[in-house]
Amino acid sequence: METLIEAARLGKETETVRRTAKLEGVPVEQILMGLADGTIVIPHNRTRSIQRPVAIGRGMTVKTNANIGSSADRESTEEELEKLKVAVACGASTVMDLSTGPSWRSILSSILERCPVPLGTVPLYQIFGEAMRQDREVADVTEEEIFSAVEDHCRMGVDYLTLHCGVTRRALDLLKGQGRKLGIVSRGGSLLAEWMEKNGLENPLYQHFHRLIEILHEYDVTFSLGDGLRPGCLADASDQAQIEELISLGELQRRSHGAGVQVMIEGPGHVPIHKIEENIRMQKSLCNGAPFYVLGPIVTDIAPGYDHITSAIGGALAAWYGADFLCYVTPAEHLRLPDADDVRTGVISARIAAHAADIARGLPGSRRPDDLMAEARSEFDWDAQYELAMDPVTARRERNEALPSDSDVCSMCGHLCALKTSKRAFERNREKQ
Repeated sequence: METLIEAARLGKETETVRRTAKLEGVPVEQILMGLADGTIVIPHNRTRSIQRPVAIGRGMTVKTNANIGSSADRESTEEELEKLKVAVACGASTVMDLSTGPSWRSILSSILERCPVPLGTVPLYQIFGEAMRQDREVADVTEEEIFSAVEDHCRMGVDYLTLHCGVTRRALDLLKGQGRKLGIVSRGGSLLAEWMEKNGLENPLYQHFHRLIEILHEYDVTFSLGDGLRPGCLADASDQAQIEELISLGELQRRSHGAGVQVMIEGPGHVPIHKIEENIRMQKSLCNGAPFYVLGPIVTDIAPGYDHITSAIGGALAAWYGADFLCYVTPAEHLRLPDADDVRTGVISARIAAHAADIARGLPGSRRPDDLMAEARSEFDWDAQYELAMDPVTARRERNEALPSDSDVCSMCGHLCALKTSKRAFERNREKQ
């Protein structure tokens, strides 16, 4: 059966493409062209129905992802389903289930049944996590187990997979030779590094990439080529290991796309503001314009509890320079497993960054909600302001906690409201004329 790329190359308008184009508000031809040249992806496992498919990449609005998932220390299907509900209600474009506890399969199955947007996972978490719960060493996991885990996730219906294929022996040698303040901060990247070092072998996901292509092609699942060597602090940004990994991902992108399998590239990480643009330009150049999926980037290391802000700053800049997909960061980053409130804050923060970049990019209609908000504020139409707000619940609560809901002003200015004052001033000027 043809994948979306293969159909696009033949000019075929599949139902998935037609629905996605309608939701995106763009011509079908634009989606087909992007799929065909690898600058757009539509994560969509052919075995699963998605209510809200999305197109990620060139000419599209910047998309946002929300990571949910349990850990062995805190595991609850109900909590993860609540996080899913909140993420979708707050406007996340996609969701990733990063569960690592023993009940990961039942949690993932429950999420897949209820998730109306594309869903991603990281199969390495499960295969290595299960091995360690069986008191096996990371190095004891076989290559067959790794590839079986990838196919297992595809079979379950997952739409895109983070696979750390660029963590090569050469990249690890560069990392060790140059040195890092914070080593490897990617869970998948660190697990593969341990497996490679102890077995003295190349990364099987890189060495046998053709096997991954065959598996993902069968289900039309999208590669999200993971940044297993991303910098985890500003001091490590743009070092040799990170760049070497990106070079490898560019090579793999060409192979994957050539074989008719969609692919996007994951990026850093912790990056100071002045290095964000060069990171985006480098990725676009080395990876043939493939969609770029960035975590943050986080622009300072010293704001635990506020990393939804540090990442929104970096995300807005990254998207302005050309990133296509922002992975949210919550206030719990670096501290604990996020809860539903953290998910809400993280999604809204990432959407603010994405929307700000859409406006700067000049995407048609992107500023329309802002113009409507200005009109609603001018008319003191509070209901319209709540409706236009990214987070209507919070906006309504914050105002109504301070003043009765029928008040036409807020408690900041009260009777000294600047809008009312300026209207009175201009009305008097008109009367004099």
